[in-house]
Amino acid sequence: MPPLAERLRPQTLDDYIGQKHLVGEKAILRQMIESGRIASFILWGPPGVGKTTLAKIIANKLDRPFYTLSAVSSGVKDVREVIEKAKSNRIFTQGGNPILFIDEIHRFSKSQQDSLLGAVENGTVTLIGATTENPSFEVITPLLSRCQVYVLKSLENEDLLELAHRAIATDSELKHREIIVDETESLLRFSGGDARKLLNILELVVAAEPEGTVHFTNEVVTERLQQNPMAYDKDGELHYDIISAFIKSIRGSDPDAAVYWLARMVAGGEDPKFIARRLVISAAEDIGLANPNALLLANACFDALQKIGWPEGRIILSETTIYLASSPKSNSAYLAIDDALALVERTGNLPVPLHLRNSPTKLMKELNYGKNYKYSHDFPNHFVDQQFLPDEILKESIWKVQNNPGESKLGEWLRMLWKGRY
Repeated sequence: MPPLAERLRPQTLDDYIGQKHLVGEKAILRQMIESGRIASFILWGPPGVGKTTLAKIIANKLDRPFYTLSAVSSGVKDVREVIEKAKSNRIFTQGGNPILFIDEIHRFSKSQQDSLLGAVENGTVTLIGATTENPSFEVITPLLSRCQVYVLKSLENEDLLELAHRAIATDSELKHREIIVDETESLLRFSGGDARKLLNILELVVAAEPEGTVHFTNEVVTERLQQNPMAYDKDGELHYDIISAFIKSIRGSDPDAAVYWLARMVAGGEDPKFIARRLVISAAEDIGLANPNALLLANACFDALQKIGWPEGRIILSETTIYLASSPKSNSAYLAIDDALALVERTGNLPVPLHLRNSPTKLMKELNYGKNYKYSHDFPNHFVDQQFLPDEILKESIWKVQNNPGESKLGEWLRMLWKGRY
């Protein structure tokens, strides 16, 4: 028999619980669905909040062919096969394109995402992606620009209680049992805004009492979840709120808090590689040039973790966490690349100055490619004042030196070379 979460999956928007800002009366997605015209979009939110369910409701409501791919198990070949099927089905589809639903789209590689671009742009498929990670970081820009992003929220307690009462009253298995919900605090806390988790806990507690009345109390729920209830938060609270608190504690230079949140993730069974990956990102984003060794240590942590394994790997994570939290902080590299990207977006493809261009052929040399370029190593301090930016943005300042010992020293050196530019 399917699990309770699958048995209770809503089939219509009227049965769908939560996300009123998207599917409530006159909300954007409801209006789009009811009009019968939907564009490609990505649903971003934590696990168990209805991303997959919403995609299936849309496909059923619009009566379109519905294809599903999981980024965990699908490759470029699978993507292309589905697109070919969609092309064939378009001939027989009335009123709209086939829908391609990709679960965990953030796990798709760049090449996999690239393989979707043409089909999405020309309307071979309407893409609905689901992701638990920020699409800005995990989805390539060309694909992201072709999709609207809708943010789904963790379910409110009222939503979870409505779902629990619906399960008890309507499920084919539960409605024949005498189930009394005396207390809800533990049930809600361990669910963490995750509908699937709530239903799994309901099913677990009821299954533990094969006969007689089932009483839901805080004590019973906690006991049934055993001594490590965090295992039920691995893909919910731990994956989002706690990793957020972990990174923010490192950024805020609080090693005690950072190690505490690390311990919460370790106790909850979080993937150690996920934690190590976040440490590498934090080292570059939050510490950066204030202490470049932080990135080296974080990368070494990632490598060592794969060599050492678990449980000793927790010590490596702890060492790196404490070092990063204790390091001076700078986000100048993070700001610089974002400013540079904004500048590129604003100014377009500006020509490379002639003296900086490559000149491998005779024709290029005749066109003055590379002419008058000065080889920096031929000059004192391995530096010579010459132009490296296009004329149109020559006065733009992109990297701003921040006030920390590491960058102050770099800034002093650059100001000496460039006569005050930095």
